Amino acid sequence: MSSRRAFLQHSTLCLAGFSAGKILAAENDAKSLLRVGLMTDLHYADKNPTKTRFYREALAKLDEAVEHMNREKPTLVIELGDFIDQADSVEREIEWLKTMESHFAKLSMPRHYVLGNHCVGTLTKQEFAQHTKAAGGHASFESNGVTFLILDACFREDGTPYERKNFNWQDANLPKAELAWLEAELSKVSGPVIVLAHQRLDLDKAHAVRNAVEVRALLERSGKVLAVFQGHSHKNDYQQIASIHYTTLVAMVEGTGLESSGYTMLDIMGDSSLRLKGFRRQMNRTLNHA
Repeated sequence: MSSRRAFLQHSTLCLAGFSAGKILAAENDAKSLLRVGLMTDLHYADKNPTKTRFYREALAKLDEAVEHMNREKPTLVIELGDFIDQADSVEREIEWLKTMESHFAKLSMPRHYVLGNHCVGTLTKQEFAQHTKAAGGHASFESNGVTFLILDACFREDGTPYERKNFNWQDANLPKAELAWLEAELSKVSGPVIVLAHQRLDLDKAHAVRNAVEVRALLERSGKVLAVFQGHSHKNDYQQIASIHYTTLVAMVEGTGLESSGYTMLDIMGDSSLRLKGFRRQMNRTLNHA
């Protein structure tokens, strides 16, 4: 009887130890590898509102987001395009850009930029980069084992880059050279990948990159992309295509008052799930890895 009791006690301890180990592993998987701040479509301009867009209010909305992120201390912050709106001259647009950059530069952590069509409606990509810390096009960087790929779809179908009002905003494309770069970057990275875009890469045709199907094929074939974060259509939206999460963030320019703004804190978890905590009008989302 005593030997049976000892066996049962030993078995119970082993099961308890196994369960504790599983719980501990789950807790480790659930820890955040990296926290990232996201915002998009501020469209700052020193001009009167039109319909739902309140351009001047972008400064106060940006200030609130910057203050929040300095308090929460994500590792980095990314703006997903249309940082400014279009001006009637290069000189005026550069002044707007300098104003916005002076507010954005109050972040206490590294900041990154995706080019939106309004960023280069009047300026060239080089001019935009000259007055910010933007790469001026597509770029990649790594943080805590996560690779971020910034895409630039501000190209016409013939490969001409956007600048000086030379484009139709619905003619957005990744040119062949950028597609080759994207394929090469995906092939050499080992860890999880987050893709950052302005124009949409999912199923929203009105605001989509024209060769989005070709871009998605590269992302899917790599097997490394967790998610794409994008802006441009100014609304909360979400699609999952072939195990990749496509999340569209709400625009900050829409509506008057701070309550109409929206920005996000993204946690990339050890189990490859993603947790988005939205502020103001931005939705919360939990995106599990398939």
